[in-house]
Amino acid sequence: MARTKKTSGRGRKPAAAKTAPAVPAVVTKATTAVEKAEAAVVKQQARVDAAAAKVADARTKAAAPSATAATKRSVVTARGRLAAEKEKLVSLRQSVREAKTAVKVAELKVQIAGVAEKTKEAVVKFEETLAEKAEADLLKAVEKFKTQWLTSRKRVDTRKVKTKTTAEEKKAAVAVKKIEAQIAKTESQPVAKPGRPAKTAAAPKKRGRPPKAAAATTAAPKKRGRPAKATTATAAKTAAAPKKRGRPAKAATATAAKTAAAPKKRGRPAKAAAATPAAKTAATAPKKRGRPAKAAAKPAAAKAPAAKPAAKAAAAPKKRGRPAKAAAKPAAKPAAPKPAAAPVPSPAPAAPEAPAATETPKSED
Repeated sequence: MARTKKTSGRGRKPAAAKTAPAVPAVVTKATTAVEKAEAAVVKQQARVDAAAAKVADARTKAAAPSATAATKRSVVTARGRLAAEKEKLVSLRQSVREAKTAVKVAELKVQIAGVAEKTKEAVVKFEETLAEKAEADLLKAVEKFKTQWLTSRKRVDTRKVKTKTTAEEKKAAVAVKKIEAQIAKTESQPVAKPGRPAKTAAAPKKRGRPPKAAAATTAAPKKRGRPAKATTATAAKTAAAPKKRGRPAKAATATAAKTAAAPKKRGRPAKAAAATPAAKTAATAPKKRGRPAKAAAKPAAAKAPAAKPAAKAAAAPKKRGRPAKAAAKPAAKPAAPKPAAAPVPSPAPAAPEAPAATETPKSED
């Protein structure tokens, strides 16, 4: 048996066999009508030919000398039949022409449908072409956008890398400085040597009692008489220190006793003669924060009867700032009860003296 040779997949592919296009039903129907009409025309033509032959025979018979009246009438009858057959033939031929026209109309209608189908096919094909072109254009646009985006992103990333590089270099410089400082510190420290450290040569011992300390001999020489008061250095410090804003510093105990004994006056205050009991109690009382107590009333005003608080208020001038703190009275004389809700008349406004009175003792100290 002979082996069949295998065909390789190379070369051109065989062309597909062309199939005849299917004839539409409308055209087929119209063509069938034409064929029937033509067949009817052929039959009618045969009848016309037979009628014409009969007319010729009747004429021949009527032309003979022995023709009768019946023979002559047969010619007329044959002519009438021939005319009737010819009319039928004309109508059949007209139907044939109409059938052929119907075929043409059907074919044209089929062409119209074909044109519509071709139009749809063309639109579909064009749409597919556009879709393919859109995909190709999209790929091109994506590539173009990708290139542009990568270029701009590269510029941004380059700036970021420069900023990060600068920051990291600064951090590295700081770290390098710290490490170099550690290196210098490590190098400055002495290197430990193996074994015990060498003993230092001890000074030779001396016999007898050790000499006295030099600090005792170099002390300041003693002076005869009483030592100098410590207030001198304090006065020098206060004189050298600049004035400060705000409330003045608290006065010393003796100054507080003076201000408690006598009312404040402008200028340099008078020297205190003898400490009164109120001054003693003020000296023994604990110190209080804030401004010093305002000067209390004079002893003569304190011994006045308690029934006249208005006279006492009139004797002491009104002063600015906080109200005067109650001064401690001597224990021998009990305090008289205060009258209930006694009206205190407002005294005449006194001259402003708070700043001068405050600054004067401070400058005197």
